Amino acid sequence: MKPIAPVVVAGRVLLALIFIVSGFGKLSGLQGTAGYIASAGLPAPTLLAVGAGLLELVGGLALVVGFQARWSALALAAFTVVATLLFHNYWAMPADQQFVQQLMFMKNLAIVGGLLFVFSLGAGPASVDARREAMAA
Repeated sequence: MKPIAPVVVAGRVLLALIFIVSGFGKLSGLQGTAGYIASAGLPAPTLLAVGAGLLELVGGLALVVGFQARWSALALAAFTVVATLLFHNYWAMPADQQFVQQLMFMKNLAIVGGLLFVFSLGAGPASVDARREAMAA
């Protein structure tokens, strides 16, 4: 079955939206983000906050337009796995926080699954990547 371009674009946009919103939020609330990162005991929290925000924002926008979508998806998947293990480790949280953190953990795993699909299959027909491939052929 041939990919349906509007559906593929909608999938990319919906998958990317969480990263764009989160990246923008991290960058516009840098002190709060750095504080949260510091609370996990990680070094250089401001640098990590800027890096995480830029990765999410730029990677999310790249997914939306389908530019270097495979690599953007892989980078976002790796980032999401690391962030999930560090910040949604529900098994180590107080009982009153475990349910919500387990939901966040599972939601993030589902997002990683979607990103791995993009890495495997590419951005689809309505994308910068497809246009570049067509021009190169």
